Amino acid sequence: MKVLIALTYYRPHVSGLTIYVERLAKALVARGHQVTVLTSRFERSLPREETVQGVRVRRVPVLFRVSKGVVMPTIGLEATREVLRADVISLHLPQLDAAGIAARGRMFGRPTALTYHCDLLLPAGAVNALANQVVVVANRTAAAFCDRVVAYTEDYAVNSPFLSRYLDKLEVIPPPVEVHATSDEEVAAFKARHVHGSPVIGMAARLATEKGVEYLLGALPKILERHPQAQVLFAGQYQNVLGEEAYARRLAPLFERFADQWTFLGVLDAAGMASFFRVCDVTVLPSLNSTESFGLVQIESMICGTPVVAADLPGVRQPVRTTGMGKIVPTHDSAALAEAILEVLDQPEKFSGDPQAIAERFAPPAIAQRYEALFESLLQERGRRTQA
Repeated sequence: MKVLIALTYYRPHVSGLTIYVERLAKALVARGHQVTVLTSRFERSLPREETVQGVRVRRVPVLFRVSKGVVMPTIGLEATREVLRADVISLHLPQLDAAGIAARGRMFGRPTALTYHCDLLLPAGAVNALANQVVVVANRTAAAFCDRVVAYTEDYAVNSPFLSRYLDKLEVIPPPVEVHATSDEEVAAFKARHVHGSPVIGMAARLATEKGVEYLLGALPKILERHPQAQVLFAGQYQNVLGEEAYARRLAPLFERFADQWTFLGVLDAAGMASFFRVCDVTVLPSLNSTESFGLVQIESMICGTPVVAADLPGVRQPVRTTGMGKIVPTHDSAALAEAILEVLDQPEKFSGDPQAIAERFAPPAIAQRYEALFESLLQERGRRTQA
C-alpha cells in the first residue's frame, strides 16, 4: 500500500505531533508499506527530498511564516503529484493545507483519513485571530472531504468543538508510543551528569505558553517546604521556541529564583529521554487548554515506571484514569499541583501500575496495524462505491 502522510512540520522539528507521525510512518514501513511524508521545508538547510529509515520525506519550500503557520506557494502542485502516487492519504491536523489535499483525495478517488491531534490556539493579536479563523475553516473543509476522522480518545472527541461535529466519521486510535531501551549503567551516567537533588520532578515539553510551566514554578515553594533538596529536570526545547519569546521573558525571573532547583536539559535523544524518565520520581503535565489532547510523554513516563500528575483536561486525563499511575489536578492551580506531587512522592506504591501492559498497548507496530486496518476498510468501501 502506498501511503501519503501530510503535515505542516516533520522531523527534525520536535513536537508531540512530529514524534507521533515519525513513529507511525516508520511502523507502516516496517509492515511493508511505501510511505511518503509531505511537509514543509521550514529550514532552508533541510533537503527537498530524502529517505529516512525507509520513509520518503518530501519538503515543500516555505515563502514566509504567519505566526506558527507557513505559506508554501507550490504546495498545490506538490500535493497533486503525491496524491496521484498514493493509494490512501493520512492527513494530520492542525494543518492549513489539509483542505486542499483532502479535496484532491476526493477528486482523484483516494480514501482519506484525517487525524486531529489538537486544537490550534494562537496568541492574542489581530493577525493570529485571523489565522485562527482561517485554520478553523480549512479544518472543517478537510473534514468534509475526508472519509474518517481519527482521534486519540473519545473523551477528547466529544469535548472538542471541532471533533464533536464529525462523530459519525470518528475512529478512535491511541497514539504510538515507544521508549528507548536503556541499561542501568546509562541511567546511572545520566543521573551523575544531571541530578544533584532528591526527589526529582520531571517535565518534558517545549517552553510554550500552553504547557503551564509557571504553575509548576508556582508549586515549588510548597514542595520545597517538605523536600528542601527537590530538583526539577526540564527536558525539551527552552530557547528560541517559535512564537514563545515573550513567554520565556516573562518566566525568566522565576527561573532565576529557582536556579538551584531547576535544570534545563534541552532536547534529548531517545536514549536520553528514557534515562530522564527513569531518574524522575514523578513527572508532571500541567497543560492549560485543548492544544494538549493527550500528552504522549505521560505514556513514556509510565512505561518507565514513573507516575504522572496531569491536568484535568479532556484526553489528557485519560492515561492516568486508565492506568491508575498518577493524579489528575485542576488546570491553573499551583496549590493543587503541589499537593498532588507531594502525594505521589510520599506514596509511590499507591501509583504503581503495569508498565509492560502499557507499552504493549501503545507500541507503534500495534498502532500501525490499527491504521492499516482503517486504510484497508476505506479502500474496500471505495471499491464497493466504484463498482456500484
